[in-house]
Amino acid sequence: MSQALHPMLNIAIKAARAAGAIINRASLDLDLVKVSNKAPNDFVTEVDHAAENAIIETLLTAYPGHGILAEESGRERGAKDSEFVWIIDPLDGTTNFIHGFPFYCVSIALAVRGQIQQAVVYDPSHNDLFYASKGRGAYLNDKRIRVSKRIRLAECLVGTGFPFRKGDNFKRYLSMLEAVMPLCAGLRRPGSAALDLCYVAAGYTDGFFETGLSPWDIAGGALMITEAGGLIGNFTGEADFLFQREVVAGNPKVYAQLVKLLSPYTRIISDAPSTGAPLGIDSGDDDAALTPEAALIGTLEAPAAEVAVKANEAFAPKKKPPVRIRKDDAPRPDDRATAPAKRAPRTTR
Repeated sequence: MSQALHPMLNIAIKAARAAGAIINRASLDLDLVKVSNKAPNDFVTEVDHAAENAIIETLLTAYPGHGILAEESGRERGAKDSEFVWIIDPLDGTTNFIHGFPFYCVSIALAVRGQIQQAVVYDPSHNDLFYASKGRGAYLNDKRIRVSKRIRLAECLVGTGFPFRKGDNFKRYLSMLEAVMPLCAGLRRPGSAALDLCYVAAGYTDGFFETGLSPWDIAGGALMITEAGGLIGNFTGEADFLFQREVVAGNPKVYAQLVKLLSPYTRIISDAPSTGAPLGIDSGDDDAALTPEAALIGTLEAPAAEVAVKANEAFAPKKKPPVRIRKDDAPRPDDRATAPAKRAPRTTR
C-alpha cells in the first residue's frame, strides 16, 4: 500500500485476502464444491464457511475483544458486548460463484458504536480491492475513486437486485422497475450488492437500489459510497438504511432522482431499534447507540410473509375517517340570524 492505512483496516485487508485465496482455489474446480440450501434459492457452500472462518480467525487474533456479526455464524464468535463489531459477508454472490459467473466478493466492515468506520470489499476473481476509512476517502487498488458526475437520469446506468426469497413482494418490485427503467439509460443486476455499491463508488454505475438486504450485504459498500462523494439511504432518503432492508445509493444528483421515484415503495420498519442519527453521525447517547446485533434482531425476526402483508397494507389507499359534529358545535338558526353581517371592504380613490 502506498499510503499509511489504519491498523484495523490493514487487518481487515489481510482477512479479506485470506478469504479470497480460499475462494479462488475452490473456483478452479466448482464441481467439487458442496452446496446446500439455507432457504429456497438461497445457497451456501463449504467455501462460504471456510472463508468466514479464515476472516474471523484473522480478526479475533488481532482483536480478541471485538464482536462479530457474520452471515453464516451470526454472533457465535467474538465478544457479545463490545463497541467494536465486525460485520462480515464471506462470499457475497454465492449463486454467481457456484455457476462460475465472476461477480462475487468478500465484504468486511467495522462498526464502532453503530457507525461504520472501516470497510474492505475484495473481488478475488479480478483481484480488485476496494477499501475505505471514515474521513479518508475510498480507494480501488491504491487509486482514489469518486462517484460519477452524471446529472441526468436518462444518461445513467443503474444497478439493482431482484427478489428471490419465498414471501418476497414480486409485484411491488415490478412496479419499482416500471417506474425506473423507462427513465434511465439501462438497468443492471449483476448479483452482488456489496460489489454493486463499490461500482457506484467507482463511477462505473451511477446509482443502485434493492430491497431485502441484510447489514452484511451493504455495510462495506455503504462506506465506499459516502467516502467517494455519494449518498446512500432508504427509499425515503433518510440515512437510516442499514437495518431497514431497503437501500438506494448514487451520486448526489442521481440519488435525489431515485429517491423521488422509489419513495412510494418504502416499507420502513418503524419498530427496529434506532437512535435516529444518520450513519456516521454520533447520536450523543452511547447507551442508545445502534449496534448491528440489536437492530438485526428487530429487523429479521418477522417472517417474510408477515413483512409482505405489512408492505401491502402500507400501499393500500387510506380512507379518511368520518367527521362527526356534536350537537353543541352545530350552528343554530338563531345564531345565524344574530351573527353580524360581513361588510365589503371600503375602497379609496
